[in-house]
Amino acid sequence: MTFDAGGGIEQHLSDSPYVERIYRAGSITGPVASRMRSVANSNWELVVWRDRGDTHVSLRGPETGPTVLELGSGPGETLGIIFRHGAFLAPMPMSALVDTAVSSSHATARSFVLQGEEWEIPTYGNADVFVDRLVRAGLLVRDPLVTDVLRGDATTLVTPRSVQRRVAAATGLTQGAIRQIERARQAVLLLQQGMPAIEVVQRTGYHDQPHLARSLIRFIGCTASQLRHADDGEMLSLLYKTEVEVRP
Repeated sequence: MTFDAGGGIEQHLSDSPYVERIYRAGSITGPVASRMRSVANSNWELVVWRDRGDTHVSLRGPETGPTVLELGSGPGETLGIIFRHGAFLAPMPMSALVDTAVSSSHATARSFVLQGEEWEIPTYGNADVFVDRLVRAGLLVRDPLVTDVLRGDATTLVTPRSVQRRVAAATGLTQGAIRQIERARQAVLLLQQGMPAIEVVQRTGYHDQPHLARSLIRFIGCTASQLRHADDGEMLSLLYKTEVEVRP
């Protein structure tokens, strides 16, 4: 449920093999959208946000479909750590995070509780240090095979059934679901850049334009035409290109 505030967001890639990217968004100046379309997303993330003096921390899982959220007076200050495919919290089944969020039982401006332990609230500048602490504590682990398989690297040492099981355990999703979600997200990025739909079909491996249209409705919740004629009152959640191989 990360969002792109149309210039009100700052983000960067991470050198950590556990982290996809880190972002932050502060108060937005100028016109503010009243709704956010949270599109399907195959990564999970840790989100810290402050609203009217209160601090909140949540783990947000992969989202298999779009949702539209009312923003009210607009989002407050937010920090997000998006984790790579293959990185997961050892005590928590990833399947339990799909299409939901788990909030910290206690959070203050300085600390929060995660898996029964107190942790310092991360900042945009020290998020990688925070992740390293999770790794050293044995709370955050990684299955590199999952990362390699989704990137398209072939492996002959593990059976297909074992690969499927490990992908599901590390991500909460099947390989097919991840690739479908990522293909739709990449299609949106290309359409937003002005690429014609027929070329998007060829670039991302859809069978034809009706196939692309069905995918956009399922995972994004709108058509290519609606994406090109954006509603000023609605923003899309944060879009980014991952290493997942999307071609069939």
